[in-house]
Amino acid sequence: MYDIVIVGAGVVGGMIARELARYDLKICILEKENDVAMGATKANSAIVHAGFDAKEGSMKAKMNVRGSILMPKVTEELGVKYIRNESLVVAFENERAEVEAIYERGIRNGVEGLRIVEKDELFALEPNLNRELSCALLAPTGAIVCPYELCIASVGNAMDNGAELKLNFEVASIEKSENGYLVSSADGEQIETKYVINSAGVYSDKIAAMTGDADFDVHPRRGEYMILDKECGSFVQRTIFHTPTKMGKGILVAPTVDGNLLLGPTATDIEDKEDTSVTPEGYAQIIARSADNASGIPFGKVITSFCGLRAVGSTGDFIIKLRDRVLTLGGIESPGLTSAPAIAEHVVGMLREDGLALAEKENYNPRHIPAHAFNHMSIEEKNEVIAKDARYGRIVCRCEGITEGEIVAAIHTNPGATDVDGIKRRTRSGMGRCQGGFCSPIVVSILARERGVAFEDVTKFGKGSTINYGKTKGGK
Repeated sequence: MYDIVIVGAGVVGGMIARELARYDLKICILEKENDVAMGATKANSAIVHAGFDAKEGSMKAKMNVRGSILMPKVTEELGVKYIRNESLVVAFENERAEVEAIYERGIRNGVEGLRIVEKDELFALEPNLNRELSCALLAPTGAIVCPYELCIASVGNAMDNGAELKLNFEVASIEKSENGYLVSSADGEQIETKYVINSAGVYSDKIAAMTGDADFDVHPRRGEYMILDKECGSFVQRTIFHTPTKMGKGILVAPTVDGNLLLGPTATDIEDKEDTSVTPEGYAQIIARSADNASGIPFGKVITSFCGLRAVGSTGDFIIKLRDRVLTLGGIESPGLTSAPAIAEHVVGMLREDGLALAEKENYNPRHIPAHAFNHMSIEEKNEVIAKDARYGRIVCRCEGITEGEIVAAIHTNPGATDVDGIKRRTRSGMGRCQGGFCSPIVVSILARERGVAFEDVTKFGKGSTINYGKTKGGK
């Protein structure tokens, strides 16, 4: 019998699990995929928004501003890369009124340091911007982070403090029981819990319906992106937005915490909650709309593209409600990543008010050492580690400089990677210029060895993603 079951291991579910793990509770996180961070968390803009564009008084605005304040401490404790690089919302002269409007909204939301910059200062700050731009809103509290890294570290820290994680557990039904709820998987596994927290992203309406809540709907909004090589990472220093529309914050141009340049996303409402395909139309839109923000973008340096789905709720705001021991989180679209620490804080308060006993653990540890820690050490520190474990001296991924030791650590550090994409998200092996062309077979070999499985049983991202079917020549 668990005290709390969290459905969904995205960044919001992970942050909630981490916050609750500081208390003497039996917690279980359920995830239908083969790893955490497999929904919107693995494919979004990676922006810590300042909080100027959400409607004042909304849950989005409140959680955004509070989350932005909490993020520096959270990322420091979890060993997650965070850069306060500032953000600019740029505009042509005929869009000046919108810049002034979001400035006023940001002030009402409590965002600190906002100011409007004019053309001369704008191009002094960012020389590669489109020369037709007239002004911009500067938000000094804007930042960037790695979303899946934050999720992995949050879930890992929750597990370090006693929470359990069940992967490949697709919730098929939730039924009332004598002491709470009986949660059943599609494979027939059952677990009992006092409280259910629904953090299922685009499927949050489906999970809510299982508990008798049909008050809202969630549909996916497709967002396609391009990633440029690290030699383009300094093309802009700040996150460059254009004035927003009803479909979102538009196509941005932004550096990443790992040194690449990010372009996107598009915004297309769709019905299929699994459709993350990239399209020629998406590419064309990114290229055309990016030019509104910056000139001379080196599109020839694109090394990969991807698509994410935002969970757009029917209410227009974050849905956070507690009824009969079911806490539902729906429509947590942008700025959901930024808001995650604040949502977790808010959820704990709601559970406390509902009567859940929250006794803090004496041995709670808020810190988590990520698998990639070696990559950020000094030469002297690296040499000390290599002297103790020679695997850290063997390079596997040449593009990103990732060692065998880091890959082994990723397999054995909570939550341990079990497939190739899991290694990729934890270490960046395979994320460089060759996109895994050289290192993938070695990664498969290490996974097979460390997990004690056959080479051909190692998958790319879980069920249905077989990489190797057998040997083509030689050996037995």
